[in-house]
Amino acid sequence: MEKIGHSYIDVIYRVLESWYMRFAELTPKLIVGILVFSFFLITSKYLSIGAVKLFHKFFPKSQKESSLVTLISIFRFLIMLMGTFIALEIMGFSGFLWKFIGSLGVAGVIAGVALKDLVSSIFSGMLIGIDKAFKIGDYITIGAHSGTVQEIGFLTTKLITDDGKKAYIPNQVIFNAPFYNITASPQRRIILNFEIPADEDISKAQKGMLDVIKNLDSVDRLDTSEVILTDLKQGNFNLQAKFWMKVGASMVQLKSEAYLKIKERLDADHIQLVTPTSISITNGEPLPIENQNQ
Repeated sequence: MEKIGHSYIDVIYRVLESWYMRFAELTPKLIVGILVFSFFLITSKYLSIGAVKLFHKFFPKSQKESSLVTLISIFRFLIMLMGTFIALEIMGFSGFLWKFIGSLGVAGVIAGVALKDLVSSIFSGMLIGIDKAFKIGDYITIGAHSGTVQEIGFLTTKLITDDGKKAYIPNQVIFNAPFYNITASPQRRIILNFEIPADEDISKAQKGMLDVIKNLDSVDRLDTSEVILTDLKQGNFNLQAKFWMKVGASMVQLKSEAYLKIKERLDADHIQLVTPTSISITNGEPLPIENQNQ
């Protein structure tokens, strides 16, 4: 019995001794790994702020504080993740970590699919900031939405629409679809389309509409103003009035004034008006007829 007891004690002693030797061998690596991780932990805040300052040069200067805080958090997470991998590699635990990550492959695929749109919007927001196609304060049109840019975030771009509503447009949508920056042009050209029955005096209507346009206070480059005949459909002529707006003038007021005075002139000349098909604004060339009903 005593021999059996001694054998158990010897086994336990050898196991403890083996653990001690392994721990002694790993101690330098553990200390260095912990020191490396501590370095990244302590300096991650400052490193992320430095990275943001460098990266922020590609973004509009008027970014809100909330977006800046989000970007700092993202960089800090990436720096901490890098520090963790380096520390585990030094300590010799990277193999275990990669096996653990491999076991999460299915979950990673599911998470990747679920976060695809989120990641796409984040990178689209970064690319929008780098491209600088528009900035805060610009008046833009994205699909069916038009308004003034209030904020360019990492997930969405905020617009204040013409009726005062706040529209949140995903950056992914902006980056993958055409949009118009109306403010980018120092001047804007207004195009008004009117339908007049073919049995009316079209020449008289053209002259009357052109006289009205040239007498509007906020119209610029009067020599380029024109009223042209663009189409004839189902017994109705389409007359298109085109003129430039002065820089700084109110687009809404000028459209309203032009629309009202042209209607009054046509009534005074006893010319029937069917219905205006559209009011379009471009930075130069008129839009195709099928795209003007917006």
